[in-house]
Amino acid sequence: MRLIDSDGTQHGIVPLEEAKTKAQEQGLDLVEVSPNVDPPVVKIMDWGKAKFDREKKARESRKKAQVIEVKEVKFRPTIGDNDFNIKLNRAIRFLEKGKKVKVTVFFRYRQLRRPELGAQIMDKVAELTAETADVETRSRLEGRQMTMVLAPRSHGTAAKPKAKETEPSQEPSQEAGAS
Repeated sequence: MRLIDSDGTQHGIVPLEEAKTKAQEQGLDLVEVSPNVDPPVVKIMDWGKAKFDREKKARESRKKAQVIEVKEVKFRPTIGDNDFNIKLNRAIRFLEKGKKVKVTVFFRYRQLRRPELGAQIMDKVAELTAETADVETRSRLEGRQMTMVLAPRSHGTAAKPKAKETEPSQEPSQEAGAS
């Protein structure tokens, strides 16, 4: 067996018994690193610490992974204007926080005969959220529900630069009037 010490130094090819005794002398474990090569490679290491470090790296990588949360906003075909605006503002708030929004129109009883009402609501939501969101999946009727998924756009909307452009144009006119 090819033996590698805990500090990374190679001892060359040694018998298995000698490798075991060196590991016991150091109070560490003998771990087979590469079993498929000839001769097999073994390393003297603290197996518990190595296993803990591997799990810690996996936990850290899961923490850094970006999880996109999907929020849902439900509408009805006969929704009033104020209720519509409240739910629309809630959806826009979710989108600004970087979350996807699932827009659902729920139909009951005779409303199923008029799916175009739900399509109108979906079109209106898509039109009013066009600055902050892109339509990921278009509206489709599934049973009693019509759904659409909106994905947030990257940071920086078209409305913010317009507000900055109007401020400098006002300043020169004030200076001209003061002269």
